[in-house]
Amino acid sequence: MTDHVTTALHDALAGEAARMTTPEDPWPRFAARESAHRRVRRRRTATAVAAVLAILIGVQTNVVPLPGWVPAVAVAAAPSRLTAGPTRGSLAGDAAWLEGLRRQIPYITEPEGLWEVADRGAIRIVFAGDIAGHRLAFVLLRVRLGLVSAWTIARYGGPAGAAPDRMMFDGTMDAREPVATLFDGTVTGGGFALVVGPPGAAVTINGGAVYTAEGTVVRRTLATSTDGSGVASVVLPPGRQPEVATRVTVDGALYYSGPLTGGWSGRPGESEDPTPEMLDAAARGARGPGLDPRVFLTFTATALHSSRLYPQDVTLRLLWTGTVNGQPAGLLTLQPPGGGVVVWAFHGNDRVHSFDLRLLVPADGAFERPYAWRLRAEGHGDTVTDRVVVVAPPGAASVTVTSGGGAPVQVPLDASGSGETTVPPGTPAVVTAYTAGGEVMATTPLHVLEGDASQLPGDTPGTRVTGS
Repeated sequence: MTDHVTTALHDALAGEAARMTTPEDPWPRFAARESAHRRVRRRRTATAVAAVLAILIGVQTNVVPLPGWVPAVAVAAAPSRLTAGPTRGSLAGDAAWLEGLRRQIPYITEPEGLWEVADRGAIRIVFAGDIAGHRLAFVLLRVRLGLVSAWTIARYGGPAGAAPDRMMFDGTMDAREPVATLFDGTVTGGGFALVVGPPGAAVTINGGAVYTAEGTVVRRTLATSTDGSGVASVVLPPGRQPEVATRVTVDGALYYSGPLTGGWSGRPGESEDPTPEMLDAAARGARGPGLDPRVFLTFTATALHSSRLYPQDVTLRLLWTGTVNGQPAGLLTLQPPGGGVVVWAFHGNDRVHSFDLRLLVPADGAFERPYAWRLRAEGHGDTVTDRVVVVAPPGAASVTVTSGGGAPVQVPLDASGSGETTVPPGTPAVVTAYTAGGEVMATTPLHVLEGDASQLPGDTPGTRVTGS
């Protein structure tokens, strides 16, 4: 009798399950949102993972409460060492305020549902303190959506001196991130930068990046922390959006280096876009068929913004124009007075475009170099192809590409001094330009294609020549 009942129950449940629509599992979108948090200040994410164990959609979205005895499925690794140790910051010793904040955290609201706090006893306030008229807190939470649980770090903010109930949820970050960073402010009011590293870490906040004539990026030190707290902060003055970065070391070894997450609102007094007169002057002498002024403006505006430069501060030159993947393309340079040369290659139009090269080179010989860049598969994100575009410098009679330790391969050049060849993805290569007499004019490495523009050209080996 027991076997008969068991079989009947099994068959009934199996039939019912087959008729049910499997609810979206939230984890992939949740993880993707948290990873992207390093690059944008406000999270606009949504996530979904297959929760095969969930029978009711209402359970998985927390519309119907999940019984406490049902275990959650943990889909993320443990938090990083950033979250270790006691609370840090100016409010670390205010037990009443910290406990008040804990009570004010019922859940995390995201597009996929309400991520409930899975274990209130595990709430850990990593940092809490006042900086430049703001009260900030980073809180480690174990959250749960239906049958899925994960660790996350939630950020809360309010005015300086704010009571716990005035602290507003302001986004999340992946608890596996090595550091928590934030910079925020306005053109008229200024702002702040904050870095929270692991306890015991030495933290430096740098700013005021300069492209040196030698082809390097140099920053001045804005703030340091060597007291063992692993926390550094600085007040930032009004004006243009600052270019800030941090360097974190643990026991003398580099632990993290990179930009800060944040935003800067408002526009400075000077224009951020070049004038038509600037564009006309820059295009004189460019080889190739030319660019539509709107396309040239689009390319230039992107290059200036991503290089953290303003048109009043640079000499702009358009070196070459042509066609890449059936779309207008251009190779242009930005050079601050007495500084290095930032080289950009783009293709697209004034609505949709992408950069193919961003490279900082020394000022000496920058315009006698050949330049080459790899192409992505059009419409396939960051997939790199074996296609390479080459642009020779003025006066060059020929150009070769040498890859993987092989023999130089000559690249046929058109009337604009450009050509195309192939180099297997990931294979080191150099492009060399020659005079009519066969003498070498200059050689430039073919770098690995980098799609992340969150750091400055020259910050990484893939975006510079010096020290590569």
